[in-house]
Amino acid sequence: MAYLRNLAFAGAVALAVSPTISMAADMPLPPLPAPVEYGGWYLRGDIGITNQSVKRLDSPAFTPAVAVLQKSFDSSGLYGVGAGYQFNSWLRTDVTGEYRSKANFNGLDFVSSVPQTNQYRGDKSEWLFLWNVYADLGTWYNITPFVGAGVGVTRLTIGNFTDTNINAPALGISGDHSKWNFAWALHAGLAYHVSPNFTVELAYRYVSLGNGSTNDLTFPDGSNPTYNPIQFKNVYSNDIKLGMRWAFASGGYAPYEEPLIRKY
Repeated sequence: MAYLRNLAFAGAVALAVSPTISMAADMPLPPLPAPVEYGGWYLRGDIGITNQSVKRLDSPAFTPAVAVLQKSFDSSGLYGVGAGYQFNSWLRTDVTGEYRSKANFNGLDFVSSVPQTNQYRGDKSEWLFLWNVYADLGTWYNITPFVGAGVGVTRLTIGNFTDTNINAPALGISGDHSKWNFAWALHAGLAYHVSPNFTVELAYRYVSLGNGSTNDLTFPDGSNPTYNPIQFKNVYSNDIKLGMRWAFASGGYAPYEEPLIRKY
């Protein structure tokens, strides 16, 4: 008899608890987090260091006897701003304007037919305007490697140029001369997402700046028997840049989210 009473009690308990268990199983899970939204405008600012070179010096006055022994630029600073648009998790584009400050130039040639040497001094600066496209290659621990390319124009200025004949005291001088050129660039770097709206970049850039030239060199009294500007053929630079991006909308990269798993 006691066994029957215990069995009946257990059955009553099971009937009472089973609706609660069923209701708990049917309760909806908390909503999944909203998907990360890509796309939106951003502003950017950049500072950096230039490491510039010129492939060749030339002049209408050069003969086969002229050998250029040195043609080097000092490093200089660069300062840029821009605006861009992030299309999705891997593609973005921006337009940038940049001032590249004066870099001192040092050159030396040897004329074997005389013989004599000429020492060059001057500086170079430019404004650079580029339209850039970047591919973001995935995000790990808020760090996104990227590559990119850009095309645009540059206004390259050669200034304060002097050509000093070391053997016989003679001096050719030129004031500032500016020239617009087609420019192109290749980018590679790492972006660190401080927040969905703020990103810091460390990047390398190769940029081709085109050709530059001095004015026609004259003696200090203004006379000049020969047309002899110094031409800078194929100026290029290897730049290191530190950049910052400010996005107008939240999102722009996808931090890892732990998936929600239903547990029974």
